[in-house]
Amino acid sequence: MVIEVRNLLKRYGELVAIKGLSFEVKKGEIFGLLGPNGAGKTTTIRILMDILKPDEGEVKVLGRNPSEVKEKVGYLPEERGLYQGLGVLETLVYFAELKGVPSSIAKERAISFLEKVDLLDRAKGKVKELSKGMQQKLQFIASIIHDPEVVFLDEPFQGLDPVNVELIKGLITELRDQGKTVVLSSHQMNLVEALCDRILLINKGEAVLYGPIREIKKRFTPNTILVKSPQLPPTIKGVQSVAKKDDAFMLTLAEGVSPQSVIKALVEEGVELEAFEVAPVPLEDIFVKVVKEGKA
Repeated sequence: MVIEVRNLLKRYGELVAIKGLSFEVKKGEIFGLLGPNGAGKTTTIRILMDILKPDEGEVKVLGRNPSEVKEKVGYLPEERGLYQGLGVLETLVYFAELKGVPSSIAKERAISFLEKVDLLDRAKGKVKELSKGMQQKLQFIASIIHDPEVVFLDEPFQGLDPVNVELIKGLITELRDQGKTVVLSSHQMNLVEALCDRILLINKGEAVLYGPIREIKKRFTPNTILVKSPQLPPTIKGVQSVAKKDDAFMLTLAEGVSPQSVIKALVEEGVELEAFEVAPVPLEDIFVKVVKEGKA
């Protein structure tokens, strides 16, 4: 495992921000670290980055103490920290050199990345001359310019328009394809769902949901199917209720009845089916449900 967290506990005075948190992150995956505001996500990331020390528990990154692998880790903080008076290219070279990258290599990488994110024409300008979205892209590059093995991204899509969201999504996917490990924290559940292999949902400092997204969605998927047909029979074996939804029908199945058996029954009765699907549950709906109920 690239990241191992065991029984992590962190206090701020009388406030217990992290309560016995345990999880693992595998090599080469995009791992979603989720939760409502104040849940403990940023505290957890800062402990993994060795910015904060835990009060109890064990934390390993790349099999070692976080303090021993800082040059192999990249971090995009939620609070942005670019030096406004520096040049754009100068900023990237500076951040790379801080992580031990030779100046000539840093400059070469910086130019390549600036070209990738359509900022090469701004290379000689100052950071303060960039728009908020441009600065976001610049800070993203700064977090990976030293070619880290593990990258922590805290709200990487903040302030980006749809075109640049797709651009950053592509760069994150590239990191995974290169064998890098990405820990992604974001409130944009549609992007988490599109990118992440597995997730951990924290609420009030505790893990309330943990595992592969596909399995989690399966757990929360209601026993319903969406059927598009000109007309359905008045009664369908195994179906509790039928509701019209736009130009289709939402069928709620009885407990233990599979969608496949209902579809088969409809076909055998000669019902014309134009389309059908198991009704999916967006990750955002699962997030809201679990946080409101306080448990999975």
